[in-house]
Amino acid sequence: IRAKYCIDATGHAAEICRIVKQKVGSLNTPSGDLEKERSMCAEIGERTVVKNTKEVFPGLFVAGMGANAVYGAPRMGPIFGGMLLSGEKAAKLILKQIK
Repeated sequence: IRAKYCIDATGHAAEICRIVKQKVGSLNTPSGDLEKERSMCAEIGERTVVKNTKEVFPGLFVAGMGANAVYGAPRMGPIFGGMLLSGEKAAKLILKQIK
């Protein structure tokens, strides 16, 4: 399967990012690897899920809980408003590149 852009929204496992890291060797993170999620803190996790929604490899964007897993932020717990905003941000980032 080929696509110009892809969003990894596979959740805590960040499966697409894991595969890309394994096959390509490095992601756009401080360590070049998945930073892994921290312990649950809904308040911080809710903020960082949007902040961490970004291009992690050329054409690959990470959103939702995968974003916190890739960039090493806390799990969120039962609050999900940030997940919706994360998806919206990923879509806007891709639209910006398309234009």
